[in-house]
Order: sequence, then structure tokens, then C-alpha cells
Amino acid sequence: MTRNQQSNPSFITHIDVFADTTSSPNRQSTLTDISTCLYSIRVAQERQNELLEELVGQISQMHRQRMYELASWKQANPDLSYFCKLAADKLGKVQTDMLSTITTEVEDGYETFLDSEYALGEFVERFGPRFAHLNGLLQVLAQLGNAPDFVTQQQPHVR
Repeated sequence: MTRNQQSNPSFITHIDVFADTTSSPNRQSTLTDISTCLYSIRVAQERQNELLEELVGQISQMHRQRMYELASWKQANPDLSYFCKLAADKLGKVQTDMLSTITTEVEDGYETFLDSEYALGEFVERFGPRFAHLNGLLQVLAQLGNAPDFVTQQQPHVR
């Protein structure tokens, strides 16, 4: 025997991992408890599935309603819808140029922004509101310009 074995005697010599299930008096109650728990889980999952189906139905109904409203608007305003699409395409290019300018300024002024709260504030103040408003305009124009067609496609009158 080594010295390490002598100083740390083993108190556990055998672990029985296979319990004798026939000698357990509470086996039936344990199985009943497990069965009840599994049944409760199944019922909760079924209820959760029902709620999810209901939620998906409501969301898809709202989406269909919005698509119908957009299609109706486009039918009533085909020329304006066409020009919204053109404007969205052009403003998209403006937004791309603006993003290019912003990223260049961030790259050039990164160290200054880290060191100076004032410089960072000026940068955010200069680009933040304009970029946010431009993004909002683009979303509206793109949505109105790309409204779904439910009726025959008409070529709008060019101004």
C-alpha cells in the first residue's frame, strides 16, 4: 500500500445502482405520481399549442387586413403608388450614400469619439435625427410603392 492510500482510507466499497423494485412499498405511489405529473405536462402543452394557434391566427388576420388595405389604397391611387416606388428607390440611394459618409466618419474619428464625449455627441446629433427620419420616410414610401396587387395591373400615367 502506498502512503496516499493509507492516509485516505476508502469508506465506500460498493454502490448498488440497481435498486430492488419489488421490495419498495412506495413503488405504486411513485409510478402514480410520475403518471400524474406527465399527464399534467401533456395537458399544459396542449393548452399552450391552442394558445399559439390562436395567436398565429390573430397575427395572420391582422397581416391580411393590412395587405388588403394597402391593395385597396394602391387600386385607388395607382399613379401615386408608382411614384412612391420611384421615390423609395431614389431615397434608397441617398441612404446608401449617407451610410457611406457615416461609416467613413466613424472610421476616421473613432479615436476622437472614444476620448471626447463632445465629439461623439456632435456626430450623433449631426447624423442621428436625419438618418432616423430618412429611414422612416423610406419605410413608408417602400410600403406604399410595393403594395400588393389584387386587381389588374395598370400602367400609371407618367407626369
